[in-house]
Amino acid sequence: MPGTVLLLAASPVGKGRLVDAASVLPVLAAVAPAVLSGTDTANVVELADPLEPQAVLTRLRAAAAAPGPLTVYVTGQLQLDRRQRLPHLALARTTASTARYTAFPWHWFREELRLRPAGATTLLLDLHADAETWELLRATPLDAGRGNVVHGRIAPPPSRRTVAQPSYMKAVATILRSGFRPPAEQLHQQALARIAPESAGTDLVLSTPGPAVGDPHAAITAAVQSGRHTEADALAARHEQLAVAAHGPASEEALHWAEVRADLAMFAGDAARSCRTWLMIATARLNAGQAPDAPAVESAVDRAHHQWGQVRDTAPARELGAALAALRGRVPGRREGALDHVQRQLRQLQTQA
Repeated sequence: MPGTVLLLAASPVGKGRLVDAASVLPVLAAVAPAVLSGTDTANVVELADPLEPQAVLTRLRAAAAAPGPLTVYVTGQLQLDRRQRLPHLALARTTASTARYTAFPWHWFREELRLRPAGATTLLLDLHADAETWELLRATPLDAGRGNVVHGRIAPPPSRRTVAQPSYMKAVATILRSGFRPPAEQLHQQALARIAPESAGTDLVLSTPGPAVGDPHAAITAAVQSGRHTEADALAARHEQLAVAAHGPASEEALHWAEVRADLAMFAGDAARSCRTWLMIATARLNAGQAPDAPAVESAVDRAHHQWGQVRDTAPARELGAALAALRGRVPGRREGALDHVQRQLRQLQTQA
């Protein structure tokens, strides 16, 4: 099965730039697609200094939906948004004061890749952090998602008035230009060895090998891929019940398995059940005191909204639409006009028999 490769290099234009991210793209582009992917054939998508977060999201979503292995190479810099202090990948127009609106939220990587089969996604990361983000990440690891293979480094801020080079990713590209891609862990270690003299042990090293043997997510993925949707849901429901008993219904452990079941309903073609589950998850998070603009809350409402758009039967669409409209009033999300869209659709549904 062909692989998919996403090459993403981004950093702000102007004095806020910490790293010359795009300089690595010609080196990566000189590597054969099959070598970048580690498969016999591969499709490559390149994003060089993109301007809009939604443009990056569209390309990432398309790459995540492709069958077969996915390898994502990300080079750039991390900044915090001032409102929530969450890491974002800075884009061309990003400034310290506009990160929430002009940068790519890092948790969108996790959200978009989490539906992929366990172990089918590899991320290779060469990131620089500004001073605020660096202090946060020294205490709170960067979350690139459950079940993904993640290797790379996060470098501290460069010296003042200096623009750093993406030396880790250039080392990766140089190794791959030999025409052979070693296993991801080996490639990572070789790249680290090449940049060791300059990094001097200051980088935060990222190395996550992927899902462990016996991970229930792998068994669920296998059931979905073979069309055993009822079995997959039953397995997830069992783990949800165990999490509720051990940690409580509003715990992250229990809500994680509820999210898995919402995704499984989508895979099974039951948009109404998926939408209803996402609405329940969002409400549970809000009732537990999470903020309306918390990433997990926004994501749950956005996914409920998307699934609602797939409901074809009028009666459940009206019922779920009314609940979604009430929730959108509290959680407008990042896309302008989301509440207006629900209300317009509801008015159309009222005219249908």
